[in-house]
Amino acid sequence: MDKKSRIEDLIKKINELNYHYYTLDEPIVSDGEYDKLYDELVILEKETGYVKEGSPTQRVGGTVLEGFVKHTHINSLYSLAKAQSIKELEDWGARCEKLVSNYNSENEDKLPPLEYIIELKFDGLTINLTYNEGKLQMAATRGNGTIGEEILPQVKTIKSIPLEIDYKGLMEVQGEGLMPLSELKKYNKNNEIQLKNARNAAAGALRNLNPKETEKRHLTAFLYNIGYIEGKEFATQLEMVDFIKENKFKVNKFFRVAKNIEEIEEVIEYINEYRKTIDILTDGAVIKINDMKTREILGYTNKFPRWAIAYKFEPEEVTTILKEVIWNVGRTGKVTPTAILEPVEIGDVTVQRATLNNYDDILRKKVELNSRVLIRRSNDVIPEILGTIEDGRETSKIEMPTECPYCHTELIKDGVHIFCPNSMSCEPQLVSRLVHFASRDAMNIDGLSEKTVEKMLEILNVHQISQIYDVTEEDLYKIPGFKEKKTNNLLKAIEKSKNIKLENFIYAIGIPNVGIKTSEDLAKIFMSLDKLRNATAEELVEVEDIGEITAQAIVEFFHDEEIVNGIDSLLSKGIVIKNPVVKEVSEDSKFLDKRIVITGSFENYKRKDLENLFKEKGAKTGSSVSKNTNYVIVGTDPGSKLTKAQEIGVEVVREEELEEFIKE
Repeated sequence: MDKKSRIEDLIKKINELNYHYYTLDEPIVSDGEYDKLYDELVILEKETGYVKEGSPTQRVGGTVLEGFVKHTHINSLYSLAKAQSIKELEDWGARCEKLVSNYNSENEDKLPPLEYIIELKFDGLTINLTYNEGKLQMAATRGNGTIGEEILPQVKTIKSIPLEIDYKGLMEVQGEGLMPLSELKKYNKNNEIQLKNARNAAAGALRNLNPKETEKRHLTAFLYNIGYIEGKEFATQLEMVDFIKENKFKVNKFFRVAKNIEEIEEVIEYINEYRKTIDILTDGAVIKINDMKTREILGYTNKFPRWAIAYKFEPEEVTTILKEVIWNVGRTGKVTPTAILEPVEIGDVTVQRATLNNYDDILRKKVELNSRVLIRRSNDVIPEILGTIEDGRETSKIEMPTECPYCHTELIKDGVHIFCPNSMSCEPQLVSRLVHFASRDAMNIDGLSEKTVEKMLEILNVHQISQIYDVTEEDLYKIPGFKEKKTNNLLKAIEKSKNIKLENFIYAIGIPNVGIKTSEDLAKIFMSLDKLRNATAEELVEVEDIGEITAQAIVEFFHDEEIVNGIDSLLSKGIVIKNPVVKEVSEDSKFLDKRIVITGSFENYKRKDLENLFKEKGAKTGSSVSKNTNYVIVGTDPGSKLTKAQEIGVEVVREEELEEFIKE
């Protein structure tokens, strides 16, 4: 055998051994035998210079990365609604039952009885892997669900993640990067700088610019979802998971099927004990509806899928002493209290701060300085003070502030909240507004961090958002730490932000209760900033997920003289807003209001592109074939949808007929 053939043979053998060792946890050779094969591969690659992209020696890059690059996911990664009580879980189940019942009463193609899949809720960092032509092409963090950060070199250090798979189509598969508890223990034993907990250790490793540091933490990853795939469809979650396993991804062995909420409750009780015996952090369970068609019908809210929910276990509670209360000013001027605590351990986290919602909350919970307080840590957010514990110690009353702790403007009270009305020159408000304005979903000004904004206010006397577009190279050199490269990068990012999509600009200007999803909805409905600025409350409540309160807040926002002047000032800086483009659909279009299902894979089209093409022509696309379907577009390996179309007499359009069919 020549050396190149031996290299390819070794790669195949070592990848198989890695699969058994890291994915199946079933080693089939000793460590010594494995090392011998790996060392032989390293030597042969050096001798020949023949190094294949999928070689196990290429899992760790040799250079430190300069920074993270943004990555746009093919499909959005949604977070899950959370339930922390059986009642909330039951309410979710009842909503699902009702939605299915309503659908079945109005449609001939009935949804099956609900069946649920229960998995562990992992406590690590969500990762999104892109494969194409059988190779791992990209890995990214979840980010905001639409845009994450590229972490391919870091993910390649996780040996349970295959660099090559059997499936050759374009695919995004999601999972959780984790640091096993046993590896955390080993790491802390051998390193002077200690890692506090496995969750932060995993997240920190995957967001480390040096992949060699990532490798030292010996991460693993469990894969559990395919967010996008070309040329293949799944009827159920079980079918999807089988496909993930077939392609040699690591899937957690805990997996249960339930027919009703009572069975789910039994599984959750079991998990609460089971999780204490395993080598990974898990803080709950994820419950999903098994049937994919039911998922499609139930759809999504503006934040979460309706067909899945995460159940969180009761958080831990401890007591400690409240030493001080500090008052913070947010982007909207709201002044909120934060409790400074005597440090205390909750699980494996040291807690020194806790939230108090407002002054009424302080009075209701009878919280005083030097009192012993009961705190609860939940959902990995800042802990909450639940109340006080009497232990005879001397305490003193917490006074409600009468003036802003930063600009000393007299505060105003509105309901249970207090506000600083000085929105123009109160520094924390302006800092928060500027940071929000520059954020990824807004104007996406990379490099305009909170620290940089603070220095701009202090050194450059920036006192309104539009002034960032007046900042010069000479100005930035006055800020400590700004050299030529950093200065040029920020100026380029500021200039680039002047060309902005309407939905991002709407989000950037900070309308109360309007997040990025609502901004997208407003952009699609009103199509221009001028139309949105002149919209009435009656028109606004017609937009999905906008109620009367939010509608009124939007109207008031665009009629506030100070805000109007601020927006006009921004637009005067050369900002060009790109309005959504919607092609007019002719009433004579043969596709107008037609229902089209696309199945199989296509040589000349991506499925997503075909869907968009038909939508532009006025058609509606779906994923299930029924008597209401007008056409089924069929590519290679179409599966059961072709059979059903033929059974019920739906017109079938094959790939070779597609070009002619698309013509009007």
